[in-house]
Amino acid sequence: MSAEIDESARRRPTRAEAKARTRRLLLDAAARVFARKGFAGASVEEIAESAGFSIGALYSHFGGKEALFLALMAERGLGRVAEATHTLERHGAGTGETAAELGRLLVHTADEDTDFAPLQAEFWLYAVRNPHVLDTMATALREPHQALEGLIGSWLAERGAPPEVGAASVASVVAALFQGLVRQRRIAPDSVPEELFGQALIWLFTGIGRGAAATTADQD
Repeated sequence: MSAEIDESARRRPTRAEAKARTRRLLLDAAARVFARKGFAGASVEEIAESAGFSIGALYSHFGGKEALFLALMAERGLGRVAEATHTLERHGAGTGETAAELGRLLVHTADEDTDFAPLQAEFWLYAVRNPHVLDTMATALREPHQALEGLIGSWLAERGAPPEVGAASVASVVAALFQGLVRQRRIAPDSVPEELFGQALIWLFTGIGRGAAATTADQD
């Protein structure tokens, strides 16, 4: 009887589970190979071999090296938005604790996740030099941008921002600020202390809030 129970416990994964596992292993292998060799130096052959799969499996799941790299970028972006969301849920918008945690997130990205920022810069240059890639890049990164837009939208609603202050536009500014400060900290760490990103967000949203108050006062 125990043998039958053990056998039933070792059920075969469903097709969806097997597909998700293959995708995860390919993404993990790609992250390692890209970190060692950069986007241009990495090959689909090496990534597939590192993951323990055939090149055909890589193309079946991602279509090629560009799509695989963009999937990694989107995953990292969604992870950062999720961290920011959890921070806001714990401490609330506009608090010192939130600003401090967001600052630590930026510092971790710049100082600990040292491989990915250069890879992003390398791929950006590649996409600019190959314009057909730009549309693919924009499509792949739409999900993390929409997640950030939803987070910003809630924050704007709390502060009573006027309708003309769109969440999509503010999300673009916040994303550019984050990426720019990560690069600046890599160049000159002292110029981007841990508290700067959170403080810059306070400046941004305080300005939006004051703009909303001024608009209301003018209407009165």
